[in-house]
This record gives sequence, C-alpha cells and structure tokens, in this order.
Amino acid sequence: MSEHEPVPGQVDDAVIELAHQLFDWARAGETERVEAYVRAGAPANLTDDAGNTLLMLAAYHGHPATVAMLAGRGADVDRLNDRGQSPLAGAVFKDEQEVVRTLLEAGADPDTGSPTARETAAMFGRPELFG
Repeated sequence: MSEHEPVPGQVDDAVIELAHQLFDWARAGETERVEAYVRAGAPANLTDDAGNTLLMLAAYHGHPATVAMLAGRGADVDRLNDRGQSPLAGAVFKDEQEVVRTLLEAGADPDTGSPTARETAAMFGRPELFG
C-alpha cells in the first residue's frame, strides 16, 4: 500500500473536516449548504461526538428552515443525543417557538427524551406549547 492510499477503517482528515463544517453550517442555519451535502450523500442523521445530529444543532440554534429541510430529507426528528435530549426539548429550552412548531409539524413526539419537551415546557412555564 502506498502512503497515499486510504487505510481501511480510517477516516480521511478531509472527511472529518467536512463533518465539522456541516455541524457549523447547521448551527448557523446555512440551509442551502447543508442540503447540498445531504443531497450528495452526507447522512441526514450525521452526529457529532456528543450524539447531536445536524437537526438537533439547527433546532437548538433556532433555524426552522434548516430543521424543516433536514426532516424532509429523512432526519429523525426524535433522535436523542448522548444525554437523552431531543431536538424538540432543546428548542423548548431555548424558547425557539418557530422551531417547536416546525418539529411538531414534522411529527416530533413531545414525550420523547429526558426530560421530555413537555416536561421542559412545564419547567419553564410554557405548558401551553403542548396543550
């Protein structure tokens, strides 16, 4: 094997850098950029080292268009991070009401995770979010 051939089981540094860039773009609400890479084959449920998906990061940082695009491209709206938190609970915690609506329209379950989005809403005096 030459020094320029990839070693099976190892991830190229460029791939790792691209993943970091995708997470940054999701946090920043760069919907078109994230969508271009997802269309090209990047996993819609790509997770960082804490289990946060692109959708979780977009939701937590208040980007409903990015959340809607990712959900429409197959991202799991209820996927929990390594701490058991859901994107919906994160959006409730950050009081991102448009993201909450977007996630609910995409089928997010307010009773998933720990604490659940419903419990988070009650903790922050917003129980009306889920009736």
